[in-house]
Amino acid sequence: MNDKPLILVTNDDGITAPGIRELISIMNEIGDVIVVAPDSPQSGMGHAITVNSTLFCNPVNVDDGPQLEYSCSGTPADCVKMAVSEILNKKPDLCVSGINHGSNSSINVIYSGTMSAAVEAGIEGVPAIGFSLLDYNWDADFRPSREFVKKITLSVLENKLPEGVVLNVNIPKAKKEAIKGIKICRQAHGIWKEDFDKRTNPLGKDYYWLSGKFVNLDHGEDTDIWALENDYISVVPVQFDLTAHHYMHKLNNWGL
Repeated sequence: MNDKPLILVTNDDGITAPGIRELISIMNEIGDVIVVAPDSPQSGMGHAITVNSTLFCNPVNVDDGPQLEYSCSGTPADCVKMAVSEILNKKPDLCVSGINHGSNSSINVIYSGTMSAAVEAGIEGVPAIGFSLLDYNWDADFRPSREFVKKITLSVLENKLPEGVVLNVNIPKAKKEAIKGIKICRQAHGIWKEDFDKRTNPLGKDYYWLSGKFVNLDHGEDTDIWALENDYISVVPVQFDLTAHHYMHKLNNWGL
């Protein structure tokens, strides 16, 4: 009898990205792996789903690993829906998303395709973790994170997660020996100060490039930003119930 956990792997950087290839390698040491990931980069897609165009999902062989892989034309959330409803036709024991090239700490969790895939898994009733490394370089070195990714994954499989909660894990860009450990954190209060670079194409039509700067408005020492700035791995439990429960009683006093 096969008692290995069935692990779904996805991401938002695309199925050939080095980060997901590293994550697949780690998960192959833990369980039976099926990969359903976008066929092209989907960073910043948030929780978008495909509703007005067709979806394609085809088996592929990216490397010689034992995992089964499918390349999907949709978003990260589409990939999870497709995996659970069509390819597996059942819930896996765990979904891991990443390893993302770049941070998904603080407010970035809202925009992140990586975390939206994990959240979609949570909505489907599947325990889920989103992993990100604070290095946007395509050739980022993910090896220092292997031990920690495996440890956190095994802990989730052993201890389970409550319904409606997924983990957002961010890893500092540092050598393994420089990582001080793991911190359980809250999401820092931060914002993006956007800037639109306005340009004109050869036909005289204006276009824009979005850029900006992240501003940390939170100086607490219990946040994911603090942990990462001090060479700790941050682990934030994330819930997808967006209700502001604390304000409901005040709304009831509005006389609506």
